[in-house]
Parts: sequence; C-alpha cells; structure tokens
Amino acid sequence: MTASQAADYGIGRERLRSSDVAHPFQGVNVFDQGTLGLEQRCRALQTKLPRFARFSGITAALLTGVPLPPRLKLDNTVHVAVPRGNRTLVGRGIRGHTYLRTPGDSRDWRGLRLSSVERMWCELAADLALEDLVAAGDYVVHHRLPHTSIPLLERAVDGWPSRRGRRKLADALGLLDVSAESPQESRLRVILTLGGVRGLVANLPLRTSGGYSYRLDIGIPAHRVFIEYQSDEHHTGTRRGDLTRLSRIQADGWFGIEVGADDLNEPVELCDRIHRVLAARPVQ
Repeated sequence: MTASQAADYGIGRERLRSSDVAHPFQGVNVFDQGTLGLEQRCRALQTKLPRFARFSGITAALLTGVPLPPRLKLDNTVHVAVPRGNRTLVGRGIRGHTYLRTPGDSRDWRGLRLSSVERMWCELAADLALEDLVAAGDYVVHHRLPHTSIPLLERAVDGWPSRRGRRKLADALGLLDVSAESPQESRLRVILTLGGVRGLVANLPLRTSGGYSYRLDIGIPAHRVFIEYQSDEHHTGTRRGDLTRLSRIQADGWFGIEVGADDLNEPVELCDRIHRVLAARPVQ
C-alpha cells in the first residue's frame, strides 16, 4: 500500500519505516512476510498504478505460467504498460511500455490487470528468440488446456501496431503446434524445422506390433525415425522404462535418436546429424 492508503487505515509513517515493512518499489509499502514472489510484488505495485496501467509481456507471462528462458525467470524487473499518450512508468525494478488501446486487449487475472493472452504473446516477441516465442505460443494454444487459439493469435498479429517483432511473430505463427508437450520439445522442433528437416510430427501416436501404445516426442514417419528429448531430471526408474520403450519401438524398424539440452545449444551440428540419419534411411 502507499503511504496515503496506510493513513486511511490509521497507519502512520513511523510504522512504515519499521524493519518488518518492505519497500519493493518507491512509494510502496508491504508488511513483510518473507521474500516477496512476483505475484506479491505485482499486487503491491498495483496499489499505486493508474487504473489504465497493466502488467505486460514478460511479467504477464511469468504470472500465468507461460514458459520462458531461465534468464527471464531470474530477472526481477516488472513490466508495466500504459496507453499511448500517457507517460511511460519509470522507477526501480520497473520497465515501462506503452500500448495502443484495442478492444479486449486487457484481462483480469486474480485481481491483477494483465495484457490479454494474445497481446501478451505479441509483446513477448521483443524479448524472445524465435524458438522461445514458439514454445510460449505452443503453451497457450495447447489442445488439452488452451488459453487461446491459433486463429486468435493470427488476428492479434494482423492488428499488431508495432513493426518491432512483426516478422518474428509471423514466422512463429507458422511453427505453432497444439500438440507440443513441453517447451524443450517446441524448441527442438523449431531448430529442426529451420535446419531443413521435413515431415516432423509432434507427439506422434504409435502402437507397436507387440500391442504397446506410445507417443513419440517428434516422429518422422516417412523415414521411421523418431527424436526424443531427454531432460536432466530423468530418474533411474524412468530411465529404465525409457530403455524398454525404446527397444520395443526399434524392434518394429524405427530408429530412435535421443537429444538433450547440450544438443539444443549446437543446432547446426544437431541438424546435420539428423540429416545423415535420414539419408541412410530412405523413405519407407
């Protein structure tokens, strides 16, 4: 709360200077209950924001669980946008933006004012690489729990008023997949697509001749090749299960390729490796 809001509750300025009161932003006071998370910081900041201001881009994405690169998750900057014609907000821990008002471009999320899902995704283009923008887009259009749809994102991009990021948004739209199951799988799919690997199918369903049903992270059915992303968190029991699964699928003539985080850091070499595998396995 601000000092004037505190006064309305009979809380004096001397109390606001106590050691148990945090000041995450200039003029904002929070009765400290430990380390403040992003949502708590935004709630505190909103008490001093004008009603037309909203949390945008990176901040709106982090609040609602949209996957972003680790470097952005660790950044404590809060992104706040105001309509064009108003002064951009500045201050410690705040990055100000402006936006052109359009119908439905804001939403309420647990009492916080945020950019709409479609506008938020467009705003992310200024800060994300293409593969990360696709990963964020895959998350918000995922078929099991969609926050929006590809046609609505297309409409938002068509009406996007800024040239900044427009080309990246258009490229990302063509790469979205409602079947993608994880951010790393999305990034892998983008790397392979940009590297010229064709015929990719995300989460390809497969039933083996032995009667076992699986979903392949990325399948290339024409060559009977599949690519699996293995995270660093795989436990021993999970790994044993993966080996059995791999063996059952390969017994039916499929060729499996496992990749990890290090492979995504060398996209050229990874794509060259996949191309060599495909060249050795003519179209079935």
